[in-house]
Amino acid sequence: MAHYKEFEFDCDFGGQRAKFKFYIGTPQEGHHPLQFQAKWLSDERGGTIPDEVMKAISQLNDLAKKNSVPLPDLCVYALGSAQETQVSNHEEDADVLETQDDNAEQV
Repeated sequence: MAHYKEFEFDCDFGGQRAKFKFYIGTPQEGHHPLQFQAKWLSDERGGTIPDEVMKAISQLNDLAKKNSVPLPDLCVYALGSAQETQVSNHEEDADVLETQDDNAEQV
């Protein structure tokens, strides 16, 4: 049975960015984990996966092979941590803005 995980990445559609779902499993040797999905996205929807996403997934694939761990699980760990950091940064920004608004109302 295939082992894969679902992820969403911001992709470029003619200058506009939109989230798109991808499924990461263990690719065949010599293939990028998102190679076929990237081709489909380009051919069928006119979209591209950002280079930094492709590079990060490739690096995670190399690391997974080196350490004999499933790529989907490593991606959940690595990308989940990155998304949590991003969410907490946005929450901190919102807290700062709320505090500034509260202080402005008191003046």
